[in-house]
Amino acid sequence: AGPAEGPAMAQPGGPLTEEPAPQAVPASDLPMKVCEVALKTGPDSSSGLATAGFRTAKYLPCEWHQSNSDLYHRASAGCERAERGRAEAKELARHAAATAQRAQQDSTATLGLRLKDIHFWKAELQREIEELDAETRLLAAQKLRLERALDATEVSYAIATDNLQCRERRQPPDLVCDEVERELLKEAELIRNIQELLKRTLVQTSNQMRLNRDHKEICEMDWSDKVETYYIDDKCGRYSNQSTNVQFHPGSVKFEESASTPETWAKFSQDNIYRAEREKLASINLRALINNILHDVSEDLRMQCAAVNEAFTKRCEELDDAKHKLEYHLKEILKGIGDQEANVAAIKQAIREKEGPMKVAQTRLYDRSFRPNIELCRDEAQFRLTSEVEQLMESIEALKKKLLESEQFLRHLEDTRMNLEKEIAVKTNSIFIDRQKCMSHRIHYPAVHKLAGY
Repeated sequence: AGPAEGPAMAQPGGPLTEEPAPQAVPASDLPMKVCEVALKTGPDSSSGLATAGFRTAKYLPCEWHQSNSDLYHRASAGCERAERGRAEAKELARHAAATAQRAQQDSTATLGLRLKDIHFWKAELQREIEELDAETRLLAAQKLRLERALDATEVSYAIATDNLQCRERRQPPDLVCDEVERELLKEAELIRNIQELLKRTLVQTSNQMRLNRDHKEICEMDWSDKVETYYIDDKCGRYSNQSTNVQFHPGSVKFEESASTPETWAKFSQDNIYRAEREKLASINLRALINNILHDVSEDLRMQCAAVNEAFTKRCEELDDAKHKLEYHLKEILKGIGDQEANVAAIKQAIREKEGPMKVAQTRLYDRSFRPNIELCRDEAQFRLTSEVEQLMESIEALKKKLLESEQFLRHLEDTRMNLEKEIAVKTNSIFIDRQKCMSHRIHYPAVHKLAGY
């Protein structure tokens, strides 16, 4: 470092980038790395910092040559190993191709026999699936009839309950438990029992349809598996060495623990077909039962409906007769009320007619009470006037008593009239309820074909 600093320090006024003069330094005396550099601290000196990094070396030239030689050797060895590997791979490929060709010839013949078995069971399953599907559709049609019949009974039940509720608005004494009400209650109870029967049958039908679909699905899954298997085996039988879509599957040579045997394989499909046949027969029997139920239900409901209508007709006739009799008696009562009112008016007039004579007699007595002294005498005129007033008082009292009695009779007649009018209104209301409300509503009672689910 000392000789390198000499020229730079000898010319403090020269440029800093000027190269120093070459120096002869022995190779043995050159250090591996300079750790410290003496710096000049003058204001015009760089102290040699610009070239200090280029004068430090990491590797020697001999090490560089040795590294390149190692790389050449490793590349040659790798090429030799790769060439030997390629030769071995070609031999192994030829051996594997010959083995696969022999195995393929044996497998192709076996696959052809297997395809025949699969096709037989596939056809049997397809036939059973079609029959079970057709039976399920027929059962679904019967279920629809049940639902329609149940809806029709809802209409019937609404009519029966509406009739009962309307008849609750009858007024006493017509609010009686008559034959109509007994028949209506019987009808409502019959409809409730029928609805329960139809609901239970619907649940049974739904369960049977579910079982049909479940077994159909089992057969379909079995059929689908066989279709897929047939496609797979057929495709496998068509493979050849020239196929482009073949691959290696090393793990496929193992037998699965759950794999079936030819006997269990055939028995599986046979059991599926047997169970499907059993459910199909149960579905046929259920359809026959539904037909009988719907026929009996529709007949029972129409018979009870006819009984209720007949009871309504008889009851309306009784109400009409009672109303006509009440109206006749009301007419008689009104006539009696008119006569009695005329009698009361005559008595009142008679009482008023007694007011004039009473005033005259009492005035005479009053005026005569002012007679002076001895003239205030109890003469015959005085006694006659007193007797006249007493007679008039008795007559008035008798007329008033008779007036009270007549007015009491009149009030009794009025009460009777009001009772008759009220009873006629009750009968009119009952007739309106039974004839206009109930019987007119029963016109909309479902027909037999609707009650049968059509």
